[in-house]
Amino acid sequence: MTVGRVLVDAQSARFAGIDPLLPPVTAPADGDVVTAALPDGTRVAGVLHHQVHERRSPARLWSATEVWELAPLLGGTGGAGMDALLRAWRKRLDLARPAERDSACVLTWPSRDAEATRALLDHGLVPLTVIAVRRGPSPPVAGVATIRRATPGDLEAVLALALAELHYSSMVGSTVRRPDAVELKRRGLADRLAAGGPMWLAERDGVAVGLVECAVVTAEPGNWTGSRLPPGRWGYVNCVSVLPGARGSGVGRQLMAFAHRELARLGTVGTYLYYNPPNPLSSVFWPRQGYRPLWTMWEVRPAGALR
Repeated sequence: MTVGRVLVDAQSARFAGIDPLLPPVTAPADGDVVTAALPDGTRVAGVLHHQVHERRSPARLWSATEVWELAPLLGGTGGAGMDALLRAWRKRLDLARPAERDSACVLTWPSRDAEATRALLDHGLVPLTVIAVRRGPSPPVAGVATIRRATPGDLEAVLALALAELHYSSMVGSTVRRPDAVELKRRGLADRLAAGGPMWLAERDGVAVGLVECAVVTAEPGNWTGSRLPPGRWGYVNCVSVLPGARGSGVGRQLMAFAHRELARLGTVGTYLYYNPPNPLSSVFWPRQGYRPLWTMWEVRPAGALR
């Protein structure tokens, strides 16, 4: 058995004790290996992936252009192992010389691992995004809005709502307002509407005031979703937006109750989504809808600010 396999198995055992919803750890994809040693000689490792998104990539709407992402293999060492590995990462960055602007260091780790959280904070990383999950039924919610399926003819209304969400998120999370955001959003939404994906509008007096855009994915061994969620068919909530003048009126709650029932009807075992803990709306709204953090995505921008 290799050292990597030992670390993977030990990390799986530790994760199972932290949060029963975490799937077993899988070996990260090939990349640049970073290693570190603890004072007692115990070794930890991580796999570092470097990516530069193309200028017209939709990923640049929620990500820095140059990203250094570390997948830690700490075994059972907890916070001490995380601290040692982050120190080694900092030294590796000194050699790599990342861009001074529009770059980031990113690391995803179980939200309930308080020991590791202390080390991540000490090294300058910020909990910008969480992957939150929800399981269980959602009773109907009465409201003033009428909810219907979005169609290709609704593109302009859907685009306006999606851009409102992007604008707000850019102030309180990882989203970046790019010059070509409108074009990128229009193209992506048009494709999803044409494909008939699950997307619903909330209307008041015939005016679209809320949007929920979803997808259905399968978590299974070997795919990305399977590395983050328990096995099964899951509903993914990609975007929820309510126009500023309609916020606080129950439209969002009504939309999500409807979406939860529809996704359950499609055979999903639960739903998941991303939200930003610094967002004063999302950080209150999503726990009230039954979601709780499973993974936290830690980030520092620019990448050279890692301590």
